[in-house]
Amino acid sequence: MVAPGSQNLPAFLESWGELAVSPTSPEDTRHVNAVFRHKHPLGPAQTLWWPAGTKESTPDTVILFLPGNPGLLGFYIPFLTAIHAATSSSSLSIIAHGYLGLQSCFGGDSNRPDVPTIQLPAQIEAKLEVVDALRLAYGPKTKILLVGHSLGTWMALQILKARPDVAAGAFLLFPTVSDMGGTPNGKRFSHLFRPPLPRIISHLSVLVRSLPLRILSVLFPGWPDAQLLVLRTLLRSPSAIYTVLTLANNEIETIRELDVAVLDQHVEHLWLYFAEDDDWVGEQREHILRALHGTPAAVRVVHGHRDVPHAFSINHGEELATQCLEWLRTGNFV
Repeated sequence: MVAPGSQNLPAFLESWGELAVSPTSPEDTRHVNAVFRHKHPLGPAQTLWWPAGTKESTPDTVILFLPGNPGLLGFYIPFLTAIHAATSSSSLSIIAHGYLGLQSCFGGDSNRPDVPTIQLPAQIEAKLEVVDALRLAYGPKTKILLVGHSLGTWMALQILKARPDVAAGAFLLFPTVSDMGGTPNGKRFSHLFRPPLPRIISHLSVLVRSLPLRILSVLFPGWPDAQLLVLRTLLRSPSAIYTVLTLANNEIETIRELDVAVLDQHVEHLWLYFAEDDDWVGEQREHILRALHGTPAAVRVVHGHRDVPHAFSINHGEELATQCLEWLRTGNFV
């Protein structure tokens, strides 16, 4: 049986049918739930695909969206749908690519993954496979634009470093690209990510996996029901919780020195969005801005409103979509 929307998928994706999270509005059905089957031993990764609004088989621009940790793509559906809806008359496609090791959240293997297959080198390799697949499928005339959030911004810089001539630019939303361990939240939470706590916490998750939505809504006031459903898929998956915490520890250990060279090389094709207060960035914001000091005026930096938090996707997706749409039009991507 062919899943709804699968005829709109590029050849490198496989339809996954319906995810556990139901659409909250008719517009949410713009995307197709899919899986990218990476080469061994990486395994599958959840993807969401928004096809171009035109009848042309080859889009002019493809956005590759790179989420933050925990990497659950359902959190970003309002944000990405808002971008797609506003550009539906253009030849723009969007692919959101989740992290390895979260298979149990979308109906896959529930066994705890091997650590090497979920750490940053493997995650980067998986992202590069997607970039290469896009280039092979659509050729050099299609612009590939990276949009990253939090950890996804660091991933975007690694892609630019490994494939310097492939991506047309990168939008870095709440960039965590320097000394994560030294940020306020890095200091506050890093001990929770160190072994053996990821294993222990993932086992203890059985205590909360059956919480009904009404209880979650009390624990997370102001969260829309659709976002609570996404959260519940994580709480019901000990292996995914283990992945999220293990990857967070790897982030703290790996993301230390700011890669000034890659910023310098691609500065004219970077757009950066900072929160006014962001405990996952902290003083590193000034460090990044100092590194950009004296660079061409083409670099775009926006200091967001005080009410837009690092976890923007919960309630402020549409607001950030407006900013990204402005950048898309400024860069002639749509």
